[in-house]
Amino acid sequence: MTKKLGFYIFLIMVMMVIGACSKDTGGNDEQQSTNDEQASIEFNKDGLPIVEEKVTLNFVSPKAPLAPDYNEMEIIQSLEEMTNVQIEWNNIPGEGYEERKNLMLASNELPDAFYNAEFSDHEIVRYGKSGQIIPLEDLIEEYAPNLKAIFEQRPELKSMVTAPDGHIYSLPKAEEMGLSAVPNFTSINKAWLDKLGLEMPTTLDEYGDVLRAFRDQDPNGTGKDDVIPLSFMHNFWTGNFGDMFAAFGVPDNVDHYIVRDGEVIFTPIQPGYKEAIEYFHGWVEEGLIDEESFIQDVSQYFAKGKTEPATLGSYIWWETEEIVGPERASDYVLLPPLEGPNGHKMVGRSNYSEYGRAAFVITSANEHPEITMRWADQLYDPKMSAQISWGPIGIIYEEDKDGMLVNKELEEGVAMGELRQKVAPSGGPTVVLAEHFGTVVEMEPRAKQRLKDIEEVYAPYLVDENYPQIFFSEEELDRINRLKVDIIDFVNQKQAYWLLNGGVEDDWDSYLEQLEKMGLNELMEIYQEGLDRFNSNL
Repeated sequence: MTKKLGFYIFLIMVMMVIGACSKDTGGNDEQQSTNDEQASIEFNKDGLPIVEEKVTLNFVSPKAPLAPDYNEMEIIQSLEEMTNVQIEWNNIPGEGYEERKNLMLASNELPDAFYNAEFSDHEIVRYGKSGQIIPLEDLIEEYAPNLKAIFEQRPELKSMVTAPDGHIYSLPKAEEMGLSAVPNFTSINKAWLDKLGLEMPTTLDEYGDVLRAFRDQDPNGTGKDDVIPLSFMHNFWTGNFGDMFAAFGVPDNVDHYIVRDGEVIFTPIQPGYKEAIEYFHGWVEEGLIDEESFIQDVSQYFAKGKTEPATLGSYIWWETEEIVGPERASDYVLLPPLEGPNGHKMVGRSNYSEYGRAAFVITSANEHPEITMRWADQLYDPKMSAQISWGPIGIIYEEDKDGMLVNKELEEGVAMGELRQKVAPSGGPTVVLAEHFGTVVEMEPRAKQRLKDIEEVYAPYLVDENYPQIFFSEEELDRINRLKVDIIDFVNQKQAYWLLNGGVEDDWDSYLEQLEKMGLNELMEIYQEGLDRFNSNL
């Protein structure tokens, strides 16, 4: 009886498996039929709309903290009306994007494209070689007249996105504003300086004295211990405290390497770096530095500048209004470069480029790469590039009599940086060249002001060299990828620990030994060889 029962159970299971397979086969046939139908969709090789019958593409993109789903943005809705191409957006908050992107690539569960892709060079080469992202040069040649024209105007831009194997796997982004050299601006509460009868500091020691006065002399009149003398964003692309290390002759940055006289220098092993760590740990101990600077996110940081009454004495960021709000912005002024204890007075130049090569990639899952390239090429029209980067006509811009985009006056209480997060899907495939400013689009007031600040305040002390954007070979990228992540993580952890807790003097020798064991010398050799090769081709 038991044997018969076992046989019947086995027979039922086999029948279920056969039935499931039959259903799966039917599903695959149906899916294949749908795919064939989609693949046969006709499109217009030029002009608009791109297709007569609406086509849907699936894009994955990170988004800024204040941004809605991109389909809610007016500029995206306008693009859909123009092209008849509907984008289904999978918008991932920026802090979770890298992990989600990696999971999609590892599982081969791919969208049609990654917008504002944020692929590293290693990922571009790796996934280009594996075929998960496809070569684009032939698509550009046939279906991207706007981008082709830009490549003719800026051959260096085409060179920048061309991988060592000769293929173009990703589309560029460029904004030739002249602002990339200085991503960090330190501001100070001038209203508090005046109230307390203090002069603008010119040295690091004087700045420390001002921060102590902010801490102790109740500049906001609350009678409470609520003042934050100085806050920043540790190792963030802007708001980074590493610029302060320049007062010790070693301007640090998020990459932790700089260039001097053609030599690549790793900043976290320099004596001036150690001296800076010791000095600023004293500020942490005294309560001059906000300890949350090492863990806070952007929204927490922005909130600190908008308390009522004011509680923030000094801060590092790109735009004043984003931190403290438009109503209070006039209370804060730019802090000039400060002289350090040993007479150093300089401003580090960032390694950021105004050109980016990972704005957009098309995956192997995409059944309509031609339509996708035609869609992306619309964004390379200069006027559209400006709107995608900074916001649409009617919200951010209006057109003057010559058709140039000019900035609309902001409503009272509105910060441009925050508004643009809500209305512009920035970071995608766009190019605004230097000659477009003043002809196609007016440069915004805050950018004009920052250019003026750089020219008048920082330029006399700005170092001459930085590390350029180099596309390394696959072998070099493999070696960099193997070494860099662990080294940078280790350096960042030690920097934060030492600033908060001290101990750099006791740990220094073992720290240097550990970096050597982790392959720092090999990493720097790769960077130096890349720089030498780049300079030899100039």
